[in-house]
Amino acid sequence: MKIGSVDNRMNKINKVVFIFQELKYIIFGFILFSIVLVSCQNDNQEISRVGNLDKLPAETIVNLETLYSDSGLVKVKVKAPLLQKILKPEPITELPKGIKIEFFDDHFNVISQLTANYAVHLENKKQWVAKSNVVVVNEKNEKLNTEKLVWDEGKELLSSDEFVKISTKDEIIYGEGFEANQDFSKYKIFKVKGRITINQ
Repeated sequence: MKIGSVDNRMNKINKVVFIFQELKYIIFGFILFSIVLVSCQNDNQEISRVGNLDKLPAETIVNLETLYSDSGLVKVKVKAPLLQKILKPEPITELPKGIKIEFFDDHFNVISQLTANYAVHLENKKQWVAKSNVVVVNEKNEKLNTEKLVWDEGKELLSSDEFVKISTKDEIIYGEGFEANQDFSKYKIFKVKGRITINQ
């Protein structure tokens, strides 16, 4: 055997060994990168999962019925199929399946009633916001229909900046923007759009 051919074979073997060693480092690096990547993805998923926990209800009540009193007299009754209390980013009480609110006089007689398909109580503002098929009826059987209504507990006012319809025994009034006292015995429409007289 010639010495030159042995050297050539040794060089080839050395090249193969060198390539294998380089390949080993590349494979090791790829595996390490994959582990880090999966770890980061898991951390992001965990962060996302924990972040979503803040949006979950802190309290859930089914078939709610509660009374609100003032100076020992019951003034309001709230009924709802489902109540969810959420604390972050701000404390709110959501009633996603609808609400029924009854307002009482000093003798516990119902003087007005509010119903809606959805409502939320903004605790910091002390406001209830009712949406979707909102109906208010007073003891004179006058009826308000709108898609959004705000009840301000502190001011004891009902208001809306959307389209409203008020039906009385004598007429139907259409308008935009509305304000009334809490029992809906006195009200005003800001922009009257139409009026229909009902013939008796």
